[in-house]
Amino acid sequence: MSRTQTYSIIQSILAAILFGASAPLAKALLGKIEPVLLAALMYFGAGFWLLLLKASRTFHSGATDAEAGIKKADVPWLIGALLAGGVGAPIILMFSLRNTPAATATLLLNFEGVATALIAAAIFKEAIGRRIWPAIFCVTGASVLLSLDPGGKWGISPGAIGVLIACFLWGIDNNFTRNISAKDPVTIVIIKGLGAGLFSIALAFSLSIPFPGLLFAILATLLGFFSYGLSIVLFILSMRSLGAARTSALFGTAPFIGVIISFLLFQESLHVWFMASFLIMVVGAVLLFSEKHEHMHSHRAFEHEHRHFHEDVHHAHQHGDQIPSDISHSHPHEHDEVEHEHTHTPDIHHRHSHDT
Repeated sequence: MSRTQTYSIIQSILAAILFGASAPLAKALLGKIEPVLLAALMYFGAGFWLLLLKASRTFHSGATDAEAGIKKADVPWLIGALLAGGVGAPIILMFSLRNTPAATATLLLNFEGVATALIAAAIFKEAIGRRIWPAIFCVTGASVLLSLDPGGKWGISPGAIGVLIACFLWGIDNNFTRNISAKDPVTIVIIKGLGAGLFSIALAFSLSIPFPGLLFAILATLLGFFSYGLSIVLFILSMRSLGAARTSALFGTAPFIGVIISFLLFQESLHVWFMASFLIMVVGAVLLFSEKHEHMHSHRAFEHEHRHFHEDVHHAHQHGDQIPSDISHSHPHEHDEVEHEHTHTPDIHHRHSHDT
């Protein structure tokens, strides 16, 4: 496993920790803020605080980002991700929950990772090997087991189908975002957060949902900054090297983080299914970590832009200004046609199809 892949695994796990913390911490705010408006403020906070942080850094240091900026060709993917995951999925989920038993909805929401993997493999031709599919289903199955509520009311209804559609839309969001993951992740999250947040806030006002006090509103936006904003930035960075399916599988550990935080903060009991589901999740994680994918493959000649170092076989180009190889930077650069063999994952340089 390369150093870059190790960093990406750490990034995806940190993203899961931040996102997993959102449920128990948001629970503490639900007594003061209605659920729809809470979600809207968290989305908005993800974009707003990142924008403020980015502007402050630029103003005080005059530093320019080493990340590649959003270009015209990236806009359709960004708009598609915003509409699918930031607008469509939450709205469909909100209306679906009205007619779906809580136990059913909780279980069905675990299928976002499977939806992401299926879309990545079927539509975007992402390479998913023999170890990855069992790993994805282990992590998802463990989350399902963790979500079991034997005493809850069950039922399959049109609302349940709506929950699955919402998961499918989030899967589309993940894959669309993967296609622009080489670009500045902070800018991506700012646009998605502010766009989805403002839309959802307008929706909340149209539904006459009362606005909370200023203190609780600020707390909700700060929670969104950490649990949505920083989490999605780390998720995007991880997708650069691991692809959508592998990153989503690791991100699927988030429910376990939420259970542990609930146990620590609210003294909620760890029910009997926790250890069983945890062991299944460990099996899935071992399958992911032990994957080794290597074969002879070809790269077509192409040009793109992303943050990079000059320390791997794909970035041996020279600079007239002699930028050191250990300093990250971004600029449009060309890759010559090459055929070689080495261990790799579906990163931004290895999204080739696999016919065998």
